[in-house]
Amino acid sequence: MIIDKLFEKVAQNGHVCVGLDTDYGYLPPEFAQRYPDIEEGIFQFNKAIVEATLDVAACYKVQIAYYESYGMAGLRAYQRTLALLREKNAVAIADIKRGDIAKTAEMYAKAHFTGDFEADFVTLSPYMGMDSLTPYLPYVQNHNKGIFVLIRTSNEGAKDIEYLPTGNRRVYHVVGERINEIGRDYLGACGYSGIGGVMGCTHADEAAEIRHILASTFFLIPGYGAQGGKAEDIAKYLHNGNGGVVNSSRGILLAYRKQPNGEQHFADCARSEAIRMRDDILNAIHC
Repeated sequence: MIIDKLFEKVAQNGHVCVGLDTDYGYLPPEFAQRYPDIEEGIFQFNKAIVEATLDVAACYKVQIAYYESYGMAGLRAYQRTLALLREKNAVAIADIKRGDIAKTAEMYAKAHFTGDFEADFVTLSPYMGMDSLTPYLPYVQNHNKGIFVLIRTSNEGAKDIEYLPTGNRRVYHVVGERINEIGRDYLGACGYSGIGGVMGCTHADEAAEIRHILASTFFLIPGYGAQGGKAEDIAKYLHNGNGGVVNSSRGILLAYRKQPNGEQHFADCARSEAIRMRDDILNAIHC
């Protein structure tokens, strides 16, 4: 199962998920001059980042909105980026956050688990109900795919719905428990399910409890770095050093902007930042 592959990637390479949330404006000026075409420029930038980080990243998250914003040129870059990740035997998460139901959800599943936009995992929103997940489950069962379902996100607006009380719990507790329960039917050999959860790391006070309750749920963890999440917070959401990947997008893609003459070595700067982040998390785990 794909979750076993991701588990092994974490064991081998660490916990970093490189977010390929690529705006053409992120390209260094000289690189952009070399590739004035939107499709080619974004793809070549992504390719350089992937090739520089392949052995220090667990997976890659490709945020579709960045590509959709450029129309067909952007979507071609998106398709080529996913194809590159397959060619490199990397794990690809399509960050699409779909949340519809019935036939529409079935078409989304087909679109992002097969064909031009095929990825290993997709992100989904469950807040229309658990039937919004149903059309994706045959792919998890039969086609070596996985999903990451929004449970508790790291944005300030999460408090508007996810934190609402329901009895002696909050909405995200209920959602997480339902996801963990459904996921037990899709366990890999590693003990985690192909149905994972998005779990922001910015509230570490209950991390140990959440990890215990959602024992078989693999986490995609946002919130590290600029949003306030620290490596020691990340460590609390893991079990025996595994069970989650930690996303960084602009922190890695734009690392070159923090270095003298970094524009000429943007991919090397991305690699250095991925290694720094990887080691930061590993050191916290082993403390």
